[in-house]
Amino acid sequence: MGGAVSAGEDNDDLIDNLKEAQYIRTERVEQAFRAIDRGDYYLEGYRDNAYKDLAWKHGNIHLSAPCIYSEVMEALKLQPGLSFLNLGSGTGYLSTMVGLILGPFGINHGIELHSDVVEYAKEKLESFIKNSDSFDKFEFCEPAFVVGNCLQIASDSHQYDRIYCGAGVQKDHENYMKILLKVGGILVMPIEDQLTQIMRTGQNTWESKNILAVSFAPLVQPSKNDNGKADSVGLPPCAVRNLQDLARIYIRRTLRNFINDEMQAKGIPQRAPPKRKRKRVKQRINTYVFVGNQLIPQPLDSEEDEKMEEDNKEEEEKDHSEAVKPEEPPQNLLREKIMKLPLPESLKAYLTYFREK
Repeated sequence: MGGAVSAGEDNDDLIDNLKEAQYIRTERVEQAFRAIDRGDYYLEGYRDNAYKDLAWKHGNIHLSAPCIYSEVMEALKLQPGLSFLNLGSGTGYLSTMVGLILGPFGINHGIELHSDVVEYAKEKLESFIKNSDSFDKFEFCEPAFVVGNCLQIASDSHQYDRIYCGAGVQKDHENYMKILLKVGGILVMPIEDQLTQIMRTGQNTWESKNILAVSFAPLVQPSKNDNGKADSVGLPPCAVRNLQDLARIYIRRTLRNFINDEMQAKGIPQRAPPKRKRKRVKQRINTYVFVGNQLIPQPLDSEEDEKMEEDNKEEEEKDHSEAVKPEEPPQNLLREKIMKLPLPESLKAYLTYFREK
């Protein structure tokens, strides 16, 4: 069963298709999607489905369809330095992409109902920091996750500039969600089968806009304790970075700027990934089908679609018949600069976030 766009062969192919179908519309969102490989958030044995525009669920682990995440990222209108709260943070896939845009002086919090999913998200976050080639290309706002029901957030919790809720919100809880938002902030959540963007324009004024027809599983109602009341959940603190963290951020930023200036002076262009032949993809659609517990856009089949599929198949056969040169591993110039600094090895390790490559 197809989604809103054609399936990709890898993460870049999926993003190309989302871009062509106008789900990804801004460069900032595109860069975040390309930096985080969706396949890394799938369990072993299920990765073949990672680049299809479909939701995926295994036990408590769940990922929304890429077209949904694309619309959410665009609707949030993220900027560096903002605070973000992810209600139902799941695998941490969305929160990690958001962190690439918020930068080191943002706030990135998530609350997730299932403790096993929070552990899974922390493992995936650690893997991204330690192993991803993308990590050194961005200034990152690391997400902090807590276990709990997002309907039990303590009443004295701080407010956020941007909020996303990844479960269906009943009308009774709409005002509860709005209270968590700062004036001037943006809240994106599914309510009454519509992915909705809500902007807080004043202390008691709001503007709402429907983005996309969707169907999410509803929020789980809080369980009550022996006193007949629901226990409150505390969100992570909004801590100020210490001097050591700030030093690392600014040293890495200075080195990164030095590398860019050096390359520009030598006339060396920033290395871009090799261009590949693009498949033609189906245009954006206007009909929907149920996949699991979500309503997913479904393309209509037509003679033109069938012809495109035939053309794509011919191009694939031609590509397979051509010899492909193995790609050289990407050069990490930032790491090389750090390792050449006249500093103790322990400090170099700290500056590289203890990465081994």
